[in-house]
Amino acid sequence: MSYRCYALMLAGALTAACGASGPADTPEIKATTDADTVGFLLFGDSGYHLSYPDQDDYDDLFTPEAFEKSEWDDWIEDKRPEDEYESRPADLSPVTGKTVPATGMHRISTAMKNYCANVARCDFGAMLGDNIYPSGLTMGADGFDDNLRLKDVLGDPFGNIVPDPDYYTTYVTLGNHDWETSREGGFAQIEYLENSDGFYMDGPYYAVKPVAGKGDIELFVIDTSMMLAYLPVKEDYLNDDGSEALTGELEEPDYFVGPMTEDELNMHVWLEKSLRESTARWKFVVAHHPIWSSSGSKFEQARALRELILPAMCRYADAYIVGHDHTLEIHTDDCSRALGKATQEPLVQLVSGAAAKQRPIHTSFMKHQDAKYPEHKTLHAEGLLWGFMHMKIGSDSAHVTVLSIPDEGGSDVTVDFEYEFDRRSHRSP
Repeated sequence: MSYRCYALMLAGALTAACGASGPADTPEIKATTDADTVGFLLFGDSGYHLSYPDQDDYDDLFTPEAFEKSEWDDWIEDKRPEDEYESRPADLSPVTGKTVPATGMHRISTAMKNYCANVARCDFGAMLGDNIYPSGLTMGADGFDDNLRLKDVLGDPFGNIVPDPDYYTTYVTLGNHDWETSREGGFAQIEYLENSDGFYMDGPYYAVKPVAGKGDIELFVIDTSMMLAYLPVKEDYLNDDGSEALTGELEEPDYFVGPMTEDELNMHVWLEKSLRESTARWKFVVAHHPIWSSSGSKFEQARALRELILPAMCRYADAYIVGHDHTLEIHTDDCSRALGKATQEPLVQLVSGAAAKQRPIHTSFMKHQDAKYPEHKTLHAEGLLWGFMHMKIGSDSAHVTVLSIPDEGGSDVTVDFEYEFDRRSHRSP
């Protein structure tokens, strides 16, 4: 099984790797026309721009050879299978002149614009956090002008995916990197997005019905960084075989987003109430952090979030849409652990965090995760690539297309995987 692409049938047997149309026992896809559907663009972790370096870029100052050695050392330290090793694409920093991980930001921007103009309808989109690397808006602390940073990292590449802002809007959540410098910096980004054509935010969390959905689609956008800042989250460690090594050590958040009001502290209560009372036909929860992922380095955050918000989503939501892992993944949870019994339709989770930075999946960890948690299934997972997702939403079913671009040259998209799932929020658990 390739480290780049890992897929499991709903029944548990292996399917073809990339390019599959979904698990072999997936129900026959219902025929729909574009007139019957709404197009939803999904992309995350898009804010990695080489003109705004990380502190590590100043500290490491890698030659090409030193960069390759660092990639190998990190691979071994993460306990990934040695025979699957591949380094990320590299580029030269325009600031330091040294070798750094390449970014796919601009080519992904072009790919999404072309895809929406020529291939599929894009009525609205979701930007899934870590919109500004490495540390959000710094209020000048790193010597760079935040106004120029906003233009370079948000406005120019992603503010006009579809040129008509009256027709298309990107709904945004923030990620942990967006809060890394200060709470002030996070809210400055929110203010920019609230007042910029093509984007939409209404505070760190909000519910909104996209115009194209005509009241049938509602997004519930939450800030999982703010949630995780007050939850007891353990440090992630793996055994040598890639299985979870449970420790009592707590993770210390390295970003400034702890809740400071009763409303922020009770965001999960707001989410449950808003989902329960919603009259929308489709209910999508949009956030940054997954409840399941395949990188092997996020599972304790995922566990904490499952305990906090999974029961509400299992009862009332149709899908959970996130980034954080720089990968493209589709998972399901049958809700048996969250609710005590499986629901008729599993909860679908889409991870689309490959819009600028690459990260490998961890195949050894994935095998142990799928064996340890029978309520969970990995339907598709790809790493070490740049890509995004598109969802076509019909009356009672949604069709997800997973798309990637090549590592070198051009922005032509390849369809890597397709998956269809039924609306579930109308069913009682």
